[in-house]
Amino acid sequence: MSNDARTEIRTFITTKFPDVTFSDEEDIFALGFVNSLFAMELVMFIEKAFGTRIPNEELHLGNFRSVALMADLVARQTSAAVG
Repeated sequence: MSNDARTEIRTFITTKFPDVTFSDEEDIFALGFVNSLFAMELVMFIEKAFGTRIPNEELHLGNFRSVALMADLVARQTSAAVG
């Protein structure tokens, strides 16, 4: 699931910012092309794409800084929903 989540998240970001290159571990906010408004788009995308709800305690920038961190968040939320 994690690699699939990474692929979907990366595709969503690169669709919005096609001229930017970054690794799955890079801080997309530090790179300067992502802002807080786009962070909310990421939340909505993740919830819709992966059929999950991100609880308020998980809605902090630390979970959205990189593709890898977002994929980890998806894995936690989907496993919590199953368990």
